[in-house]
Amino acid sequence: MRDAAAHPVHLPEPSGVPADDEPLYASRLHVYQQGVKGRLRTIKWAVLFVCLGLYYFLPFLRWYRGPNQPDQAVLVDLAHNRFYFFFIEIWPQEVYYFTGLLVLAALALFLMNAVAGRVWCGYLCPQTVWTDLFMAVERWVEGERRERIIADSQPLTAARAGRKVLKHFLWLMIAWWTGGAWVLYFADAPTLVKDLATFQAPMVAYLWIGILTFTTYTLAGLMREQVCLYMCPWPRIQAALTDEYALNVTYRYDRGEPRMSAKAAVKAREASQPAGDCIDCRQCVVVCPTGVDIRDGSQLGCIQCGLCIDACNTVMTKVNRPLGLIAYDNDVNIERRANGLDETYPIVRSRTVLYAGLIALVGLVMLYGLMTRSFTDMSVLHDRNPLFVQLSDGSIRNSYTVRILNKRALHRVFVLAVDNPPLARANAVGITTTAGDWPVIDVAPDATRELIVHVTVPNGASLPASSPITFRITELGSGERVTTRDHFIAR
Repeated sequence: MRDAAAHPVHLPEPSGVPADDEPLYASRLHVYQQGVKGRLRTIKWAVLFVCLGLYYFLPFLRWYRGPNQPDQAVLVDLAHNRFYFFFIEIWPQEVYYFTGLLVLAALALFLMNAVAGRVWCGYLCPQTVWTDLFMAVERWVEGERRERIIADSQPLTAARAGRKVLKHFLWLMIAWWTGGAWVLYFADAPTLVKDLATFQAPMVAYLWIGILTFTTYTLAGLMREQVCLYMCPWPRIQAALTDEYALNVTYRYDRGEPRMSAKAAVKAREASQPAGDCIDCRQCVVVCPTGVDIRDGSQLGCIQCGLCIDACNTVMTKVNRPLGLIAYDNDVNIERRANGLDETYPIVRSRTVLYAGLIALVGLVMLYGLMTRSFTDMSVLHDRNPLFVQLSDGSIRNSYTVRILNKRALHRVFVLAVDNPPLARANAVGITTTAGDWPVIDVAPDATRELIVHVTVPNGASLPASSPITFRITELGSGERVTTRDHFIAR
């Protein structure tokens, strides 16, 4: 059955200012996708199950970090300003690691585009993954493409209404669990599940579950390909990043044209007349999740999922023609085949080497930072009013606010010192001192300790108006040391 609903949406050619009767938005033609079997479809199923499995069940994975520490493997602890990812713990001061991850994600996207076009869109994009699942549910409940087209063309019956209700119920359940899984990344998953079930969870948790349930149901169940066509910016961006060597889902028109039925093609070949392998069966169109006819060339709606490849190969097998009429190919090979040259697939080229090199560089920098980062930090803030105080005995005192950050889940003890030969002593107000005048500072696990430090220079010391001063803390036992520089104001 050839149905107009299966045709892709064709946008009008740009012509400056649109005519009065030219719509700015093409009205939607419902896409009835047909199921397909094949190698790429199997890969998409595998990717779908892996991605959704990780998303839904990763919050329940445990990771022991020590006493009094959360044991959830992946956790965004907003209450304590922490992000935990297995053995990695990120503090708010280390937000640059998230910047590095975003850079890596962008470079990986560029590399995938340089190698195989919109392979991200076809296999890994969350919109694609959830839409694929929703379409599978639709086919399971309402039947294959032909059954759905016939049912929608007939008056509504109780049986059909029941199937639609069941379909939307299952969609809502998937969307609800999608929103529920998201909030589990922000609190201990088993505890939050129990609180949600007993209606004791915070209202913000129910609010976000509701928001994500609505957006998932709307985007994956109702809008589908419209998100890719009108909302997503990546199809427009990636066109500027690709080149003629990138592998894209391609209809090899040099082999497929002229189109004709299988019987007509056999007769044409027997008469030594030109005959293409394409028999115009339109299977490549009906299996496309966005309703694109790949035979029209590269289009904005094509997400490079490769389902049309599986459908075409199935047909080519039935008509005893070589596979690969639709395949991942580059623009160069069509010209090379026309000139009798061998096909070329240069995956390793300057563009891909550059992206891979940048990914390796940024990854190594982040890895080095993680391996060498300190679990202790100190900041020093000089009091501004007044900058210095002259005491009754003529000595000069500067005051500083010192903050010591302990990033370990252990109680730690530090010795504070001031390094500058002309400075006589440092005295921490309210801190018990040992070993002369140097204070010993206790810092609780995973906490920040703030104290006021007075640095005094005795009367008669010859100092410039401003001289450098170095604050140093040393952990007792491990000897880990952190220093920070400031200035001592004398006049």
